[in-house]
Parts: sequence; C-alpha cells; structure tokens
Amino acid sequence: MFWPVGSQWRGKTTTVEILEGLLPATQGKVEVLGQTWGTADNKLRQRLGIALQNTELAERLTVLETLRLFRSFYYNGRVVETLIDLVGLTEKSNTWVDRLSGGQKQRLAIACALVGDPDLLFLDEPTTGLDPQSRRAIWDLIEVYRAEGRTVLLTTHYMEEAEQLCGRVAIMDHGKIIALGTPRELIGHLQGTQIIEITSGAAIDPALLEAVPGVASVRVEGAFYHLQVEALHRSMSPLLDRLREAGIEIAHLATHQATLEDVFLALTVAACGRTNENDPTPTLPASREAELGMNPYDTTPPRPSPLTGRGNKV
Repeated sequence: MFWPVGSQWRGKTTTVEILEGLLPATQGKVEVLGQTWGTADNKLRQRLGIALQNTELAERLTVLETLRLFRSFYYNGRVVETLIDLVGLTEKSNTWVDRLSGGQKQRLAIACALVGDPDLLFLDEPTTGLDPQSRRAIWDLIEVYRAEGRTVLLTTHYMEEAEQLCGRVAIMDHGKIIALGTPRELIGHLQGTQIIEITSGAAIDPALLEAVPGVASVRVEGAFYHLQVEALHRSMSPLLDRLREAGIEIAHLATHQATLEDVFLALTVAACGRTNENDPTPTLPASREAELGMNPYDTTPPRPSPLTGRGNKV
C-alpha cells in the first residue's frame, strides 16, 4: 500500500493522473507494471483499477447492472455477484444508484474499480466526506484487497488513514519526493518523537521555548505552540519553570506521540519557508539511519517500487 502526500498544488494529483494514463508525462520515463503508456495502453487498462474521488455513475442503473456494465470492459475479472457481496451491497443489488447513500455509492465505485481483478488499484481520496462507519467499511475493503498481495496507491488527506493502511508513504513538494519510507520510519526520523502543545493568552517568544532542554524544534500555528521533544520527562518541568519565570500563564497543555501529521507539517512548513523552487529541498534529520540500516529520505531506495516491482522507474 503506497501513499503520496503533500500540500495542495505540490504535484500529487498530477503524478497520479500520469500514472493512470489520464495525463501525458512532459518529461522523463513513466513505467507502470513494467509497461509504458503510449505503447501498451490496452494491456495496462486491463490490469489497472481506478476509483476517483467523485465517480459519476448512471443514476437509473441498478447496482447489479452497473457492475455488469463495468465487467464487460475487461477480458477477465471477478464474478459480479461475489463482488457485490464483498462490498456489502447484496441487499441493494436491484436498487438504482441514485437511491444509494454516499457511503454505498463509494463502495460501488470501488467495486467498479475491482471488477476487472486489477494488479494495481488507484484510490483517490476514497473516504472524503464519509461518516466514520462508512470510512471503516472502505478501510475493510482495502485491507481485503491488500491481503491478496495486490498493490494500492492511495491519496488521502486523513493522516490516521495513511498510518492505518499504508506500508509506504511519499511526501511530495513541487513534484519531487522529499521523504519516503514506512510510517514508523518517517516518524522515527523526527528530531523529537514526542509533542507538547501549549497555548497562552499572551504571545510566547519561540526562542524561549527552543532554549528548554530536550526541545528539538518549535512550530507556531496561530495561538498554538508545538514543541518536538526527545523525552517528555526531561523537558516538561524545565518548560513549566521557564514559562512561570517569564510570567506566562498556560491556557492549554497537551502531549502526544508524534504522528505522520507531525512529519507532514514539519516538512511542509519548511517548504513554505523557501522563496523559490531552487532553494534547498526541506528534509528531516536522519539520526537513526545506522539503526534502521536505510535512509527513508532517499528517493532511490534499493527495494523495488511498489508501483512497478522493477526498481525506482516511476
């Protein structure tokens, strides 16, 4: 399971649409499943499944009719009735598409992407706008597909979704991969793997927070101050002492283990500080490279690409 992530206009959608064959590549070579668009289009389409964020299906077709239509596009594929059962729409088999709920429509869209029994599945924000129960149902579908040994490329804005589902994550900036690895590896390479969040009625000088022992970095978001620390027990007491000495009263204090969201914000905030695309690409320190035996920020890892299985050709 692979997940490209980045702020808006950072190249995620463009990259995915090039891989899907919806846009031509302007330079370089794009290889998907060992083949290239423009030379093996029909073969590739038979091996790919694509579910867009908003899939418009014929409203006056039933669930069964819709899947039979999509199944007719492929030489080989899944049994339609079995697939309907897999996505939990058996009771809705003879229901028109326009009578389905949002979550049911999204499950049907994923079923349409799966009906050709693809080797590679593209899912573009499949759970956006869904209630928690519907989101979990989509997660279960993805897990079933992944358990079959297939590859999924997922785009999502939900960090917890990526942590739950994805084996590898790529963070993009201006069309380039600036961080690549498993969620655990990326989180482990933060300067501090624990986060302290504080707010106060008065502004706090970031330099005061940065001087606290064990604080690796400070990020300011409006009234919120996010401190990356190496160990809570070594930083919390000195932090409270310094704030008290400065006459600053804390309105809110919370702590949590670092997550993918913290990795994403650490990189994208650094990216926003660049004046142009020629400035150095933001990176996180990789102090644990020797321990992990690899560098998750290396964009040419020795293991095969999850998209092609043939090295770093995508």
